[in-house]
Parts: sequence; structure tokens; C-alpha cells
Amino acid sequence: MATNPKQIAHELIDQMPDSQVAAMVGLLEAMLDPVSRAIANAPVDDEPESEDERRAVTASKAWIDENPGEGISHEELLAEFGVRLEDSV
Repeated sequence: MATNPKQIAHELIDQMPDSQVAAMVGLLEAMLDPVSRAIANAPVDDEPESEDERRAVTASKAWIDENPGEGISHEELLAEFGVRLEDSV
């Protein structure tokens, strides 16, 4: 059993299905990207939701209901990142 963290990471990646490896590559790229790191470390937006924001969310949900097939499903979004729904949980 390896004790070097990089070697352990390599061994764990070798055990993953290809779909998870693709997702892991995306995660590692994001972790190394300075903009992604800055976003990940940004403070949580704790401002209360405004009435305008609530109306916008309601309108977007209504649009999705009125335009079936026009939005992007959760599965389609995951597929863009090389992840299957069953691998995302």
C-alpha cells in the first residue's frame, strides 16, 4: 500500500469507471484554475432573496412548465461534464 498521497490518488483513480475519471479530471482542472479557486473560496451570498428575484424564479419555473423539452435536463447537464446520473450520487 502506497503512503505517498500522489501515488494513493493514482491508485484510487485507477479503480474508477471512466465516467468518474472524466468528472475527476474536470474537478482537478477547476481546483488548479485560479479563478475557480477564487470562486470556491468566495464568501457565501447570505443576502435575503428580493421580491424581484422571487418573481424571476417563479417566471423561470413557469417557462419550463410551458415549454416542455426546451430546457436542459439534469441528465443532459451531467453528460456535458462526462458524468452519468447514477455516478453523481
